[in-house]
Amino acid sequence: MHHSQLRTVAAIPAFHASRRPTATALVCQGRALDYAALHRESNRAGHALRAAGLRPGARVAYLGRESEHYYEILFGCAKSGTVLVPVNWRLTAAEVRHILADSGTELLFVEREFHDSVARIRDELPDLRHLVVTDRDGEPGAGYRAWAATGSDDELDAGTGPDDPIAQIYTSGTTGLPKGVVLAQRSFFAVRDLLAAHGLDWIDWRAGDVSLVAVPGFHIGGLWWALQGLSAGVTNVVMRMFADGDAVDLIREHRVTTTCMVPAMLQMVLAEPRVGPADFASLRKVVYGGSPISESLLGSCLATMRCEFAQIYGLTETGKHRGLPAAGRARRGRVPPTGGRSAVPGGRGADRRPRRR
Repeated sequence: MHHSQLRTVAAIPAFHASRRPTATALVCQGRALDYAALHRESNRAGHALRAAGLRPGARVAYLGRESEHYYEILFGCAKSGTVLVPVNWRLTAAEVRHILADSGTELLFVEREFHDSVARIRDELPDLRHLVVTDRDGEPGAGYRAWAATGSDDELDAGTGPDDPIAQIYTSGTTGLPKGVVLAQRSFFAVRDLLAAHGLDWIDWRAGDVSLVAVPGFHIGGLWWALQGLSAGVTNVVMRMFADGDAVDLIREHRVTTTCMVPAMLQMVLAEPRVGPADFASLRKVVYGGSPISESLLGSCLATMRCEFAQIYGLTETGKHRGLPAAGRARRGRVPPTGGRSAVPGGRGADRRPRRR
């Protein structure tokens, strides 16, 4: 399913809410959100962000594990013209301080588990004007929902387009502090359009697909994969955090048809006790990347999961997975060479405009 009329992240919820309002958009820990609710709740988030005084281009950070609320906030940012700064919850307080200070974050959503570390550094963050604790009394999202309830669910026009920023993701090299990469909304549609233009089905979506979002959303791979599924209008099962046994259970329980993982995740899944082909009977395609995969691991995946495998590669700086090795596309019973590469035709890099303070 290729919805070429979708050109911005902001437009995704309304597009599917108008066509398939009751179709499930997101599932996390047994909680489900359909596309109508995703549109409505992200409108509330967008209005609440504006009511907090955040202007277009202002940075909004999220520090917490995965949830459906993370994606409501993402779309709320898109609709209000603000820019999401996802923060890796595994970072030290000093690293978190660097990201919040460097980005000029004005509002931070934080799970209570990480609140104390933020409280210790807040005096060092002069730009941080608002702090929203997302959970309350052990109830996931209760604090966020109370904050967002002040916003209207009316439509709002962000006044942004494909070239405007949607996210600022931090990536670190071998030395130094993490660097912020500002990504335009077009970054999340470029590969989709290029594949469609060239008649390639390396990453494809079909009616009835159920996607497992296993890579965390603070990583470009997780955010990119989730937005591909949401753009296609399929059901996206979001893992709060990756655990091999949970991944197998979710694939079986939700009849997952496609997912994206790094090879280390695949190896952990196959190492689960008593796992076998029956656990993956619903899968039709697994997309993998992030590191090389050995021929032995790929062969084990093909033998056990019995579905098509597609290899991709990408960079945070490009805002998307830019290429797919044709030699890495494997079907049942065949292990291809792992070294060849074939770039996706065309493609544009990251939006490198200076951040706004």
